Amino acid sequence: MTECTTDGIGFSGQGRRRVEADFNGGAITSDAGALLLREADRRLGLTTALAACLSDPRDPTRITHEQVTMLRQRVFGLALGYEDLNDHSTLRDDPVFKLLGGAADGDDALASAPTLCRLENRADRVSMWRMAAALVDTLIASHGSNVPEQLVLDFDATDDPLHGKQEGRFFHGYYDQYCFLPLYVFCGDKLLGAYLRPSNIDGAKHSWAILALLVKRLRSVWPKVRIIVRADAGFCRWRMLRWCERRGVHYLIGLARNSRLAEMAGPWMDKAAAGFALDPTPKREFGEVEYARGHLGHQAARDSQGRAPAGQG
Repeated sequence: MTECTTDGIGFSGQGRRRVEADFNGGAITSDAGALLLREADRRLGLTTALAACLSDPRDPTRITHEQVTMLRQRVFGLALGYEDLNDHSTLRDDPVFKLLGGAADGDDALASAPTLCRLENRADRVSMWRMAAALVDTLIASHGSNVPEQLVLDFDATDDPLHGKQEGRFFHGYYDQYCFLPLYVFCGDKLLGAYLRPSNIDGAKHSWAILALLVKRLRSVWPKVRIIVRADAGFCRWRMLRWCERRGVHYLIGLARNSRLAEMAGPWMDKAAAGFALDPTPKREFGEVEYARGHLGHQAARDSQGRAPAGQG
């Protein structure tokens, strides 16, 4: 027999309005789950911090929509899958979106698509720098007075598909489409950086510089924290790895498959294959080998003299 839930769920209020969820029918919205995002944002104070990173040249006496309200409207819209600004032509009158945006008066419409467009166009390089710093500060604040022993920074590049002829549009062979190639940095489930880039570049471009900035900021708060960089073979660049070794930053970086690695991994591959023949379930075998020992330092020494090592690009 189905057990129906009848107890209501209370959320943070908005002014004199109570915000409750119940299961008695009435006006229904498919976006009510966004109320959980609103609660998370209230605890983190993230949209408030990000709004403070943007300049606001508007005349305060003529402002209808506060900057933080517009930012919430756009951020929550993206989180709910409304990527196009034109979607806000109708969303601006949605009661749930009015609540998400935190508008002072729930009867007034939120910002229009052109107003949100002007907000986005105010975001320059300085603003993006400040927002990235705010994301790192959010991670630091989440630990409170607890000093972490270890932080794992995950670097990864992925595709952001394009559906028009935007500036910086290039075709990427791996993803088989026109796209951007943003770089993301996570620490656990917390985003530390999102860097939009064109797709006609090396996937590891600027990752070293971003890593250096993150390490400097994190160690300014926690000098003794153990930092581990984790990434796939696309980030295996000797300059970056050598920098990590000199700065005491640990790393787990993939290596592209090659004949030498295949030969060295042969015993474990054979053992896994034999086990799979007896029991056709996934098998994992672990081993340890030395590969290109001392190579990074030797290559760096030769490069410092202005000569590229033979046989290497």
